Amino acid sequence: MLNYLWGFMIVIGVVYGAINGKMPEVSNAALDSAQEAVTLCITMVGIMSMWVGLMEIAKDSGLIQAATRKIQPLIGFLFPDVPKDHEAREHITTNIIANFLGLGWAATPAGLKAMKSLKELNGDSKVASVDMCTFLIVNISSLQLIPVNIIAYRSQYGSVNPTSIVAPAIVATLVSTIVGVTFAKIMGRKRGRP
Repeated sequence: MLNYLWGFMIVIGVVYGAINGKMPEVSNAALDSAQEAVTLCITMVGIMSMWVGLMEIAKDSGLIQAATRKIQPLIGFLFPDVPKDHEAREHITTNIIANFLGLGWAATPAGLKAMKSLKELNGDSKVASVDMCTFLIVNISSLQLIPVNIIAYRSQYGSVNPTSIVAPAIVATLVSTIVGVTFAKIMGRKRGRP
């Protein structure tokens, strides 16, 4: 559906440019945007590679395992139906830690593994479990200490102080996470879970 929407907007833009005699401007904007997209992708791949590598080092060094033990009370509160020794807990924890550090790219593989494990716990049902919904909400709201992506974008586009977004991002993601967890708990109770 999104492909149709983007395709429609591109066609409308080109038609509008042709009707108004602005085709050279449309062509130049398309080429400039393509060049900017490639530059941005190269910048972001470098940043992503560095942070994903750091997450792998943290995992291999046992740092993730230590953090997993420290936040088990939180995981138990958020996901009471997930057994304590199940692999889903490790994937959920890795995802939460990566998101907390602002490493959305590093969080994605762990998030996919967590959702797969939660689906198995749900008996491969077509209906999402409360834990699956809670994980999705926590993942989307994602409390962030360091918004790496936004800092990288601001730096790429010439911001004088790209890190000035840190404090507002902490407040915004803290509020969104509190609201998300509260919503998940209310909906969980409606579905009969404590």
